Amino acid sequence: MQRCGFSAKGLFVMDGSRRSAHANAYFTGLGAAKRVVFFDTLLKQLSPGEVEAVLAHELGHFKHHHVTKRMVAMFGLSLAGLALLGWLAGQSWFYTALGVQPNLGAPNDALALLLFMLAVPPFGYFVLPLMAQLSRKHEFEADAYACAQASGSDLANALLKLHEDNASTLTPDPLYVRFYYSHPPPSERLAAMKPHSA
Repeated sequence: MQRCGFSAKGLFVMDGSRRSAHANAYFTGLGAAKRVVFFDTLLKQLSPGEVEAVLAHELGHFKHHHVTKRMVAMFGLSLAGLALLGWLAGQSWFYTALGVQPNLGAPNDALALLLFMLAVPPFGYFVLPLMAQLSRKHEFEADAYACAQASGSDLANALLKLHEDNASTLTPDPLYVRFYYSHPPPSERLAAMKPHSA
């Protein structure tokens, strides 16, 4: 952590084994509250070199400011959604298209918000691939950073253990991946790590 310029109050271990056998690690927080958290189930499976490689991956998220970038992206989407809601609230066709007769002589803010929340999910479906693609890009960046700071072969081994333990498929359907996967499939990640794993 010192080598990567990451100052935090410590490395945290989540007692996840009380609830399930799921294994994971993640980076979260901003400023003094930032931290890396390992599930105890993951630490039981990994060698010291693999723990270091996974830690380097999580620190890659810190180095590339991924938490901040995702917050900015969500802020931008939220702002765009609120702007759209503000405009739609003044359009009578918005209400009538959804089978509601608005009272145009009075504010319809609550009604507009309710209808917007009911109508937006199908359109939000098309935003999913964009957010998933951004997340997968961040994972590749964190992997590359980890390979530069630790052993690429240890990271590859840790990734294989993680996917084996969580019983996830190594080669999922590519179209499904584009819409729903926040992490690249292991086959793609391992291929990207291969030059660093020799």
